Amino acid sequence: MAEEEDSFVYDEATGEWISAAAAKAKAGAADSVEVRDSVGNLLADGDQVTLIKDLTVKGAGQTLKRGTLIKSIRLTGDPQEIDCKYEGIKGLVLRAEFVRKR
Repeated sequence: MAEEEDSFVYDEATGEWISAAAAKAKAGAADSVEVRDSVGNLLADGDQVTLIKDLTVKGAGQTLKRGTLIKSIRLTGDPQEIDCKYEGIKGLVLRAEFVRKR
């Protein structure tokens, strides 16, 4: 226990050395971010969502239509963004305000 208090870890987000205990607490807080969809439902990794409006995808040259089903989302740690996979679009990130949990 005393070794953990004396050890330090480099935090890439801030660029500073922080204690191991502080890093552990920070990691626990990052996991507890709540992501909610447009109607207030709590989202989790692996959920299926539907788009609530037409979205133009920058760089892909296509539009995702309202009602499009997105399977197996992944939370990013940001309360407003979710990472998605969709055919033909690599690295799709959607804002939670434009989706509804299915």
